[in-house]
Amino acid sequence: MENRPGPDHRHPPFHIPPASYSDPGAQGPYLPPRMGEAQEPVPQQPAFPPPVQGWDQQPRSGPSPGPDTSFSSGQHPQAPPGHGPPHPPGKKPHGVLVGASTAGAVALTALAASVLMVLTEPDEDPVPAPGTDLSAHYDDGLLARPAPMEVDPAEHPLYDVPMPAAVNCDLPSLDPSSDPSWLKFSTEAGECLDTVWAPVMDELGLHPEAVEFEVSTESPDADSDEGSTLAFYEIDHTRVTVVLPNVRELGRTVPGPDQEMVWLALLGHEYGHHVQYATGILPVSHDLRRNAEDEAEELDTLRRTELQAECMAGAALGGITEVGAADLQTVNEHFNSGGDLETHGRATNRAFWLEQGWSQETVAGCNTYDAEQRRVN
Repeated sequence: MENRPGPDHRHPPFHIPPASYSDPGAQGPYLPPRMGEAQEPVPQQPAFPPPVQGWDQQPRSGPSPGPDTSFSSGQHPQAPPGHGPPHPPGKKPHGVLVGASTAGAVALTALAASVLMVLTEPDEDPVPAPGTDLSAHYDDGLLARPAPMEVDPAEHPLYDVPMPAAVNCDLPSLDPSSDPSWLKFSTEAGECLDTVWAPVMDELGLHPEAVEFEVSTESPDADSDEGSTLAFYEIDHTRVTVVLPNVRELGRTVPGPDQEMVWLALLGHEYGHHVQYATGILPVSHDLRRNAEDEAEELDTLRRTELQAECMAGAALGGITEVGAADLQTVNEHFNSGGDLETHGRATNRAFWLEQGWSQETVAGCNTYDAEQRRVN
């Protein structure tokens, strides 16, 4: 059991990122035709684009439009002096009325279509007025990176959150001799652990990346007095890797009915390191170890980190399986009775913190960084 930076990143930092119109020319007033001359077409008003939304329309250079030829209700255009409008025919007055009504309807239809086109025209991008200084509307402070949050492993909001509640999680049966079975078991157990710890993360406003689970057929251990690595958590890859040769070696002493519970405790321990990383505790722990004055101080920090993960394994057992005190004793017999370790603490302390995670009401029960020295030796 161990947490480690990834192979390519030894000490990762805490991440605990206006179109102008063209005037067709000014048009004079419409003059009725002289007697005997051909009727000229009625001049049309130039079409103007809709105003730019969000900004005042700016004056444009160029010729001004022609005289206003629109009239309010009840007004009529005046004919030039000496010319009167053509006399209406003396017959079929109703036909004239019908024609006028038809022309009015056409005009109203055209007006409605024009209004509809204006209303449905997509807004153009707002264009600031020439020479307008917009710098006063921007705050460079909004672009600055936020100040790093200070994380104190001994006084963390995590400790105020209730322990994870039990969830309904069906784990597959494990065949310890099968690599695919191990991968399936650890992957689905990891999904259960995501579910168990999700309310705690939500309470803290955290949304960490899901953990990837893998199995390895090769051991990373050289000759070591600290025993064999059963599994490890990599910060760089948010990944837990189970070392199959080593778990199978230990599994020879674990009865078949107890194996799934023992290995679930192992996975819960490594997931505990993920919780530490998501909350900013694990990066601070790495910094404390790196800046320790001597080896004793470095090992003290490491033991507090590992024993907290063991406590979180106890919380995971309580959240996924219906374990009792006898079950915890069974796990401790196979999992935490292998002797005292400088890096992970005494066997009695490992057993103590596993039971703390299972029995306490809040995550404060796992605050190893504020624990008395005798509990973290």
